[in-house]
Amino acid sequence: MISSRPVSYAVTATLPNETMVGEYVAWLTGGHIQQVISGGAIRAEVVRITDPTSPLRVQARYVFPDRTALDRYVTQFAPALRAEGVAKWGDRVTFVREVGDIVGG
Repeated sequence: MISSRPVSYAVTATLPNETMVGEYVAWLTGGHIQQVISGGAIRAEVVRITDPTSPLRVQARYVFPDRTALDRYVTQFAPALRAEGVAKWGDRVTFVREVGDIVGG
């Protein structure tokens, strides 16, 4: 059975330097996040990870109304958006994606 709970989808980018952190955040807030929302997310936020012992990271956090909406985004919208990111950032940025059911809040 597919969960009807809201679903969290997080993309964490590891960046090589502070200049690219600024460029990446500007890219996210300059349109990319809105494209994900247009693809089915109901809200989003950008978080700069500030752990001083870890590399430079920025996390884009999205909430989808349910797993069906996330699956639709992943199959219909994400491939083009991911290709855009690869074209822009190449191998200078690494991405980790995580999905989870929201169980409280």
